[in-house]
Amino acid sequence: MKSPLSSRPDGGVRAAPRLGLFFGAFLLLAAGPMREVPATTALWATPAILLAAMLIAWAAESAQFFVAQGFALAILAWLQTLPEFAVEFVYAWNQQVPLLLANLTGALRLLTGLGWPMIYFVAAMFHRRKSGRPLGEIRLEEEHCVEVVGLLVPLLYVVVIWAKRSLNLIDAAVLILVYVAYLLVLGKLPPQEQEHVEELEIIPRTVVKSRPRVRNLLILGFFLGGGALIYVCAEPFSVSLLAVSLAIGIPPFVFVQWVAPFVSEFPEKLSAFYWARTVDRASMALMNMVSSNINQWTLLTAMLPIVYSISRGTPSSIPFDGHQELEILMTLGQSLVGMLFLVNMKLAWWEASSLFGLWFIQFAFSPFPPGPGFLGFMATHIHRYVTVAYFVWFAIGLGRYLFKRRQLEAFHLFAVMWRRHVRPRRDAAVK
Repeated sequence: MKSPLSSRPDGGVRAAPRLGLFFGAFLLLAAGPMREVPATTALWATPAILLAAMLIAWAAESAQFFVAQGFALAILAWLQTLPEFAVEFVYAWNQQVPLLLANLTGALRLLTGLGWPMIYFVAAMFHRRKSGRPLGEIRLEEEHCVEVVGLLVPLLYVVVIWAKRSLNLIDAAVLILVYVAYLLVLGKLPPQEQEHVEELEIIPRTVVKSRPRVRNLLILGFFLGGGALIYVCAEPFSVSLLAVSLAIGIPPFVFVQWVAPFVSEFPEKLSAFYWARTVDRASMALMNMVSSNINQWTLLTAMLPIVYSISRGTPSSIPFDGHQELEILMTLGQSLVGMLFLVNMKLAWWEASSLFGLWFIQFAFSPFPPGPGFLGFMATHIHRYVTVAYFVWFAIGLGRYLFKRRQLEAFHLFAVMWRRHVRPRRDAAVK
């Protein structure tokens, strides 16, 4: 299959750490106390954040042609979610623990419960248009086993975080190391077929086909323009959500959980759906989403206690109450079920439908307040019921693999990739 991965002879991968340092320093400069703003602020802050996300997404999609191949999808997914990082930064800096966890869990559940299924549904629709036949499944490429295994590792550590009911600087260090290891393994994989420029959307395609000087200025301008909008709008956008939620009578936790990540991650989903339209690139679109899951379970989660501690002026843990603990557990259960679906290196129609169905059930009842009556009862208990459903499903699926001795295809392929591409280089270095 074709992939948006290409290599530079001058080792363009070094640009990624520089971008990370730049945006890290940028966010620190943007830090400040949350100020009260009217609900009408959302009328300009929301489109501005959306525009910032679009500019960064266009710059990232254009720049991927000049970044070393092994990092392209991972770095692209990270850059596309920078607005999400900025919103989380504001909540962590202002020590708004309920809101930062609402945004984190909402973003992760949107990716897996809405993003993954929508990629399948888009691919299935265009597959039927082209061939007249239904699309039974999206089949992953062999090298995608790295993303599948890479998703499991932070999930296992999140179990530890949930069990101790807090997130601290040690957890941040572990999660950052997990992400670095993930990138190092990706960097060992061989180049694949390069994506044609014509397959890009019109704006990044125009940028890439421009003269080198114009192209570089456009990419830099998009990054800086998106960054400037985030600097100006991240805090007003984050605070305006609270004002809007109060104005319409929806709990702030629920409103922040769904609206903020939907806006900040919209361009990423748009790009993935654009790839899914071609059907043969649907697996790449799905892996772009999985890479974002990994980014948010590792880098985004790790950022929170770091910013929280800097804001407090002392090393600090972020504590969880019972409600937040349940939200994390439900998000973890959803990700484990999604990862289990991908272990056989495909996403079938019924798996995509199941992920969407369980996500939609808890999403639909979230705005209703707990209380008497059917809606109140469901609002009180639906998250617990869905969490139980996720873990029962995961236990049954895992049991089928273990007791029926079915091969965990992603882990088998990962072992092959490791022996073929990672261990030989390590052995050569020792010699």
